[in-house]
Amino acid sequence: MMKIIEVKSKKELLKFIKFPFEIYKNDENWVAPLIMDMKNFFNPKKNPFFEHSEAQLFLAEKDGEIVGRISAQTNTQHNKFHDENIGFWGFFECVDDQKVAEKLFESAINWLKNKKCEVARGPMNFSTNDECGLLIDGFDSMPFVMMTHNPAYYQKLIESCGMIKSMDLLAYLMPVTKAPERLAKLSAKIEKRGGFTVRTLNKKTKKTLKKDIETVFTIYSKAWERNWGFVPMTKKEFDHLVMELLPIIEPDLVFIAEVDGEPAGFSVALPDYNFVLQKMKGKLFPTGILKALYFKNKIPRLRVLTMGVIKEYQNRGIDAVFYNKSFEMAYKLEYKSGEFSWILENNLMMNRIATNIGGKVHKRYRIFDKTIT
Repeated sequence: MMKIIEVKSKKELLKFIKFPFEIYKNDENWVAPLIMDMKNFFNPKKNPFFEHSEAQLFLAEKDGEIVGRISAQTNTQHNKFHDENIGFWGFFECVDDQKVAEKLFESAINWLKNKKCEVARGPMNFSTNDECGLLIDGFDSMPFVMMTHNPAYYQKLIESCGMIKSMDLLAYLMPVTKAPERLAKLSAKIEKRGGFTVRTLNKKTKKTLKKDIETVFTIYSKAWERNWGFVPMTKKEFDHLVMELLPIIEPDLVFIAEVDGEPAGFSVALPDYNFVLQKMKGKLFPTGILKALYFKNKIPRLRVLTMGVIKEYQNRGIDAVFYNKSFEMAYKLEYKSGEFSWILENNLMMNRIATNIGGKVHKRYRIFDKTIT
């Protein structure tokens, strides 16, 4: 007999967090999150997402065993910004059983319906500012940091529950070499022309770091506002994300562009910390922290996480300089490969650029919608 459980207790939350370890126990490409981090993520007192939105977690239990999980969540920030009434689902994990999947989605959608949502969109864990998208192509390699991974059969389960494609997100893989000659020459020409300056993140003191974080937040709030699915983070959410990423940020891979001292654009590439996390198997202690210290300086690849220029400065070639400097620094730091992700499938300019600088699509992720009736 199967039943759906609304997660309320700490014991149930731990079951929710640990269930993926069963699903992926034989999947060498899965990267286990730190259990401690996931506890904090779902804690309303520690995750600023809960200051403006709600979430409910569900477990599917059959014959005393956990066989699936899903979340349902509102996102006030998204709906205010886009003038929509969309609800979201995420953290979907399930055995290969259509009935289990149907019960999970039924529970999530009913919860969203009670919140007056008109569409269920996902997977979002919890939003586009977090891990999102279902992997539908490219299962044969480990995901890069902050990207998702799942069994191939999930697509059939989800589509059979009435979910239809809303948008695909593309991930480009490229070898790290010296910048392509054409790009290097173009970048040099643009920099010689002047009109803006590009520098790296200043982490020398707390004061300079705080100032740069404020600069990046200003750019972030303006540069992506016209993108599909963009969700403006609150200042608390942004600061929270930065504090989480700060231990793995390489300052020389973060570039900030300014025009007459005013913020114009920024680019962030992160060492692929999944290379370390996978070896920790979800635990910091007793040996996880030692593995982290040992492997931290052996990471062979990086992910270009985000790159954006404020609209009024987009015709100055700042993006070309970002690409060139990212290539130069990654090569100098001896990274072997990099991922440029994610890029919306309908962002023709960014997809063309990724291809022109040597990238090839190696993973495809999908966001699904279902009208709530």
